[in-house]
Amino acid sequence: MAKNILFLLLTISSFVYGQQLTLSESAEISVLTVGPGSSLNDAFGHSAFRIKDPNNKLDKVYGYGEYDFNAPNFYLKFARGKLNYLLSKDDFNRFYQIYAYYNRTVKEQVLNLSQSEKQKLYDYLINNYKPENRSYLYEFFFDNCATRIKDVAQFSTNNTIEFNSPENFKAKTFRNLIYDNVDRNTWGSLGIDVALGSVIDRLATPEEHMFLPENIYNFFEVGTKKDGTKLVKNSSSIFTQRPTKPSNSFFSSPLFILGIIALIILLITYKDFKRNKRTLWLDIALFTFTGLIGLFILLLWFATDHTGTHQNYNLLWAFALNILMIGQLLKKTPKKWFTKYLKFLIIMLCLMTLHWVIGVQVFAIGLIPLLIALGMRYIFLVKYYTLNQ
Repeated sequence: MAKNILFLLLTISSFVYGQQLTLSESAEISVLTVGPGSSLNDAFGHSAFRIKDPNNKLDKVYGYGEYDFNAPNFYLKFARGKLNYLLSKDDFNRFYQIYAYYNRTVKEQVLNLSQSEKQKLYDYLINNYKPENRSYLYEFFFDNCATRIKDVAQFSTNNTIEFNSPENFKAKTFRNLIYDNVDRNTWGSLGIDVALGSVIDRLATPEEHMFLPENIYNFFEVGTKKDGTKLVKNSSSIFTQRPTKPSNSFFSSPLFILGIIALIILLITYKDFKRNKRTLWLDIALFTFTGLIGLFILLLWFATDHTGTHQNYNLLWAFALNILMIGQLLKKTPKKWFTKYLKFLIIMLCLMTLHWVIGVQVFAIGLIPLLIALGMRYIFLVKYYTLNQ
């Protein structure tokens, strides 16, 4: 008898749990925009939906920014651009406490949706949260936690939202949009500028600006529905970042550190020139470094699914074939063609400068002193081998 009652209770609870919740008239759906954090992985902020229904004691946050560390070959998939991200669900209070603890601003925009639109959006999230639907192939510029907010909002309103350009809107390239969130003279920015190619130096369309959470907020703020009503009913800041002291120091920046390294290279080159000698370890280090970076760029371009790593003209200074030239450096008298190869490397540096000047691709400012030193070293090697062959 007891077993039959237990089975009946389990059956009833399973049936109730499986039913889709109908939102009450008092339900509200908001877009939450989280400000940037202190590290590179959270420098661009975060976007999420808040579903609040006091009558049903519901206050949940859904966001498309979670990744599964337990995924097989996690780091390899991340590097190759094949990592799936997940839709997350959390209690609002926990969501709030986490970002308040990390001192990140949280802004809320209550959406002006009809009851049917609210239900449609909520049902979509419930269905999307099922294990078989939660994951999606993340793409930084075109399919991320912010763009998904836009897409789901459009779905719930049958694509009737018009995202007008915010006041003082200025079209920017994808790279400049990144610079709005990451200081150019930081190691994070240096890594981005080396890894990402000229494809991100084109102007982004107004809608493409919304790959950034802050721009989701800005465009939603002035968005309108087909009937002319505003998309956002009201906006508020539910947590404001407390003032903090800037942590970045110029003395630990790429421009300073690489400037010191460049100065050392130039000093050694000057001494070598005066003595008509060559510091072998320096040349091996430079050719190894530029060759390995070049191989890394080639892999990002041709062996991954990252769209932003294509057409990367950092290959003009990080020339992958340099790694194969170490054998010539080890010889007292290298092949005669090696001098021509060095002249070719100088031409490549000049071409890089031209690409930068005419706007084909923007390069990391922290590299400037290193590139100057590299060019001077190549010129010295040409003269050295010309005189000693």
